[in-house]
Parts: sequence; C-alpha cells; structure tokens
Amino acid sequence: MTLGVGADFDEPELIARSKQGDLTAFNLLVEHYQRPLYNLCVRMLSSSEAAEDATQEAFIAAYRAIGRFRGGGEGSGRPAGFRAWLFRIGVNACYDELRRRRARPAASLDEPHGLSGRGLDIENPAPAVDEVAETAELGRVLQEALRALPSDQRLAIVLSDVQGLDYAEISQVMGVSLGTVKSRINRGRSRLRAFLLAHGELLPSRFRQTSGDR
Repeated sequence: MTLGVGADFDEPELIARSKQGDLTAFNLLVEHYQRPLYNLCVRMLSSSEAAEDATQEAFIAAYRAIGRFRGGGEGSGRPAGFRAWLFRIGVNACYDELRRRRARPAASLDEPHGLSGRGLDIENPAPAVDEVAETAELGRVLQEALRALPSDQRLAIVLSDVQGLDYAEISQVMGVSLGTVKSRINRGRSRLRAFLLAHGELLPSRFRQTSGDR
C-alpha cells in the first residue's frame, strides 16, 4: 500500500501503522495536521515562536501516546476523533506555555505578536498592496480581540470559527459538556462583538462603516 497525503490519505490506516511504530506513517499524520495545529496554537499564544514550540511538543507527545489512542481506528467510523485527540494535546501544550509565562513576570506580553505573517490565512492569488495592508490590519485587530477573551472562550471560538470543529469535537478537545461548549462560544462571540465595536477605530475603513451601521 502506498501512503500519502491528499486524495489517498487514509487516516485510520496511518494511525494503525503509527501504533506499530511506523514513523513514516506518523510523519504523514504530522504533515496533514501541522498547519491546523500550528494555527490553533498561534491564536492561543499570540506568538509564532511559542506556537512552533507548542506544536512540536504536541506532536512529540502524540507520538509517545498514540498507542493509547482508542478513537478513529480501523472500522471505528470516527476518523475525526484523532483530530480532537491531537488538538487536545496541543491545547495542553499551549496551557503549559501560558503557565510558564505567568511564572516569568519579567517576560513582556507586548513583544511582537501576530500570526507569523499569515494574517487570517486568507488566500488571495494577486492582492493589491492596499488589500494586503488591510487584511494584515484586520488580522491584527481580530487577534487582539481574541487575546482579550478569557482563555476558555478564546479556545472555543478558535476551535469553532477558525478550525471548523463541530460541538462534539470541541467537547472532546476541551473536556467539557456540549452545553458548556455552546455557552463559551456564545459568550465569546458576544465579547468579540463588543470589543470590535468599542475599538472600531482600529478597523480598516470599510469595516468601521459596517460596524457603525449596526
């Protein structure tokens, strides 16, 4: 069998082979999930360097623990279970980093932030210069709005509105009930709206006009 990422990507097979110690199979899982996991970490930590470290730590931890993974295996019908399992490991790595930050009060949280030049991963084949600047500015404002949220609400919003997980997957990642997931998402979205309305001057002009009309 040929293993690969793309149309032939067979997650249950790769998981099964990884459990048997097949590093090539696990590396294909890494290749498939490294960007979404990094995007999750960078939005939780607001630092590309810290997100890279957390992503690496998460994959190392996942490789060591994959033998204990019980969801999304062959015949389970739940391939998405691995994504939730992996994201939970990534979230734990992020929380470890946040705890280290609190233990290092001299470390400034005002160091350059952002999404490692990625904005909001909005793809544009040939954007004009002003469009690039506007997208980057909007990305900075939205990242600032996310940073203003309590960490549990920020995580719920990122998992739902950025990563596209459903409530059941978010429940697995966060280890809370569906009702708690819905509550955190609703409260987080309300806080985001309030932040953006209160800081409308930070938005590009076309977004300031839209928020002002509401």
